[in-house]
Amino acid sequence: MRITLGVTGGIAAYKSAELVRRLQDEGHTIQVVMTRAAREFITPLTFAALSGQRVITDLFTNGPGGAGSLESAIDHIAVAQRTDLLLVAPATADILAKFACGIADDFLSTLYLAATSPVVVAPAMNVNMWGHAATQENVATLRARGVRIVEPSEGYLACGMIGAGRLAELDAILAAVRQIVKAAQDLAGETILVTAGPTCEDIDPVRFLTNRSSGRMGYAVAAEAARRGARVVLVSGPAALDTPEGVERVDVRSAEEMLHAVRSRFADCSMAVFAAAVADYHVAEKAAGKIKRGETALTLRLVPNPDILAAVAMEKGSRLVAGFAAETENIAENARKKLAQKNADLMVANDVTAEGAGFDGETNIVTLFSRDGRDLPLPRLSKTEVAQRILDEMLRLRNALKSKPATHRAGD
Repeated sequence: MRITLGVTGGIAAYKSAELVRRLQDEGHTIQVVMTRAAREFITPLTFAALSGQRVITDLFTNGPGGAGSLESAIDHIAVAQRTDLLLVAPATADILAKFACGIADDFLSTLYLAATSPVVVAPAMNVNMWGHAATQENVATLRARGVRIVEPSEGYLACGMIGAGRLAELDAILAAVRQIVKAAQDLAGETILVTAGPTCEDIDPVRFLTNRSSGRMGYAVAAEAARRGARVVLVSGPAALDTPEGVERVDVRSAEEMLHAVRSRFADCSMAVFAAAVADYHVAEKAAGKIKRGETALTLRLVPNPDILAAVAMEKGSRLVAGFAAETENIAENARKKLAQKNADLMVANDVTAEGAGFDGETNIVTLFSRDGRDLPLPRLSKTEVAQRILDEMLRLRNALKSKPATHRAGD
């Protein structure tokens, strides 16, 4: 794995030299990016000698052509594109604030904005700085965006105080890296179909029925599956989101269009995650022209839309299928009922009225209900982290099936 190691200014910077060596021992290629403050504590030459790679210290003078060259001007983009993991250790309060606020005034902060790889940060600072509300808010923001935080340990600090703020032990940092490495390509060979977003059911040429789904959860699943090596087909209702890298996107509008797109591609997939918020009804008779406003009440006759998950899961064969249950009450009871009725293997349920778990947010709070009886409640997590846990659970179910003798499955 190609790891970019960001080193920021703090007494713990000297520990990063040992971190380079240990990462290399595990087979990784390391390129170091140092902030100006980091160079007050340890020299770039140290990291160059250890890593065998050039050390990046400035935004405009590191490219092959030097200052003023085109290579130098876009070097942060080139580094971002070839990075499999961005690791920042130690991470100061300053760099956490820059990352959280999107400030890009040096190479490392600019690289963070340009990188699409997983990000791990290991903070180190004074105990009061770590506990300050501003720092904790920045950490929470980064967590919500999917950044992995290796929290500092407690003990004697360089300032003479005692408390949380010491750089985490290298073993803890390495463990976080190993988790990402393990997940890097564990879906290679799988073809995963994902549905996302709302559907729009037209009333007339200018009006339609829809819901508040942004598509973020489904897009997060698609992005994570692609990052982990799967071929991903994303069938998306109208959503103002960029297509995740490496994902084949199929745009649809209505529930009928989504069902058709899913049916035509389901045979090629090994797993399917139905995260779309499909409208339950459509208008029985769509008006050919715009319905004019009148003085009397307007009645629309609604008829049920097809249940895409149920329709497809009944023919799943050996495929694994996950669905979503957006509930407002009796979460567990309703989720278990849907799991059985729709012949799914996994049901992701949440209370959409709970703070941090509703539509169009950066986070979600879900419980995973599995066909084998396991219930896995998750805390408030970023949607990227929820996507990771969903895929982890599907892999667990897949591995459990492989370890058992072949049996007849409902819907075969």
